Amino acid sequence: METPLTQIVSEAPGVENVTMDLTNESVHINLKLNEQANLRELYQKLEQEGAGIIGKRNLDVKITNESSPELEKWWSVVLFDIAQAMETRQYAQIPQTLADKAASLPGLKTESEMDAKNVYIELTYNGKSKFIILPRVSAKIGVWPNE
Repeated sequence: METPLTQIVSEAPGVENVTMDLTNESVHINLKLNEQANLRELYQKLEQEGAGIIGKRNLDVKITNESSPELEKWWSVVLFDIAQAMETRQYAQIPQTLADKAASLPGLKTESEMDAKNVYIELTYNGKSKFIILPRVSAKIGVWPNE
């Protein structure tokens, strides 16, 4: 089952390397992407074309970034505003926040997309990229006593 799913992913534009681990509960996919990748389209392709293989398993996608110290520093500052937009479900603020803050790092290219499950952010600066997947539904921590 791993091979057909690996093939589906590896044929997508921008995918440089794929490793996968299938368990009874989840599908763990590790990707190395370049700036040609479209994260939302890749995730959608996985869910649609890989649905028969993934089934009811959890899909866990991890991305190996070819980031830079400048990108990491910029993201650590912007993350506060993005986290607030995610927490308050003000998703429309995300593209504007990224565009406004990009001025502080000349040459930075930002892209953001969203689907029913995730917000996808792609940052590119000086040939280095950072890809972020933010789930729209936060994971519950612990169990509330009245549930």
